[in-house]
Amino acid sequence: MKIEKKDLEKSQLEITVEISVEEFKPYLEKGAQKVSEQVKIEGFRPGKAPLEVIKQKVGEMSVLEEAAHLAIKKNVDQIVDDETKGRQVIGQPNVTITKLAPGNPLEYKITLTLLPEITLGAYKDLGIKPEEAKIEDKELERALNDLKEMRASEKIVDRQIQDNDKVIVDINMSLDKVPVENGHHHDLTILMGKDYLVAGFDKNILGLKKGDEKEFSLAYPDDHHQKNLAGKNVEFAVKIKEVYERSVPELNDEFAKAFHLKDLAELKTNLKESLLQEKKRNFELKNESELISKISDKTKFGEFPEILIESEAKNLMLELEQSVMRQGGKFEDYLSHIKKTKEELMLEMMPNAIKRVKAALVIREIAVQENIFPSEEEINNKIKELENQYTGNQEILNMLKEPGYKTYLKNILTNEKVITKLKEWNYAHAGDQQKS
Repeated sequence: MKIEKKDLEKSQLEITVEISVEEFKPYLEKGAQKVSEQVKIEGFRPGKAPLEVIKQKVGEMSVLEEAAHLAIKKNVDQIVDDETKGRQVIGQPNVTITKLAPGNPLEYKITLTLLPEITLGAYKDLGIKPEEAKIEDKELERALNDLKEMRASEKIVDRQIQDNDKVIVDINMSLDKVPVENGHHHDLTILMGKDYLVAGFDKNILGLKKGDEKEFSLAYPDDHHQKNLAGKNVEFAVKIKEVYERSVPELNDEFAKAFHLKDLAELKTNLKESLLQEKKRNFELKNESELISKISDKTKFGEFPEILIESEAKNLMLELEQSVMRQGGKFEDYLSHIKKTKEELMLEMMPNAIKRVKAALVIREIAVQENIFPSEEEINNKIKELENQYTGNQEILNMLKEPGYKTYLKNILTNEKVITKLKEWNYAHAGDQQKS
């Protein structure tokens, strides 16, 4: 057997395999036998007709094609393993027969997509000081106010709009008398004094009553998040639909007891701790991302195969879809709101997909070089932990028993172990960070 391989662009490998006439002969016999099992030949039992008789009955090329498939099936996996040592194959190999003729060698090509080769930059002793989480007084005050707002009571009133009321309005927005796209809002909720829409809007409807209509214009700031309105004078036509008086509870010990706590001091302590834990989780993810990015910036990567980037972009898209659905929305409505097609959004996700692929490759390479992998015992213990956690959920329990789940779990635990080691190697005061 003669084997040649050639590197193609975008981390693809082409392996050309030639099986000589002599090596191919046994497969011809087996191919003929398989064909004869499927075709009735007078005077012979299925699978017993001689090669020459079968050729005459079904044609020599049919026998050759069956023999070629048998030869490829027999050898392809071992060839791929031998020729890609140290590299990881992505997806399934693509096999194409390139030469198949009577009395000639069999030739076929195997095209593989591989993870790109990388040369790691420095990933130890980087002396990174991770950002530490702490809660400022104003953050606690804002959270307490949010709790008060959540507990506010409301009742419809027949009077002029006052500060702190909730108002339901219809709004039509225009620029130079031309309606703004998506500028019509039906039954929009306005909390007076919050300036949620744009600064100055609340003051313009103060004193109006249910059924009143008013037209006015407001200048949008240059840095407004709606780029089509930023820096422009927007005209509003507003109709008041309903006015609600809101009663916000006082921040005192009685308020704290509604949360089954002793007093206001305990509420503040618990809320501050909750805010701190959430902030720590967010900072931890941010610090880890910045650490991996710093290593990635110093790492040399081979060409990325398109399938790898496209797959990661699809993962990002799926995560976004699930996030929208968790919030009770429809993804089609989300796309309509941002005025993009799924394809346009996918294209925008490509840079982030590349960043995530780089991070995954860096972590994988560090795991290989440092031999950081979970033991079989650790994997089995994690599965047992998950089984206990999801007792009674048969769907998840079945998933945990699937053959591929161990591989998935091994990758997850490997990533966790590598991240933990990277923190030990690179964080200044890493011990304090771990305790936090």
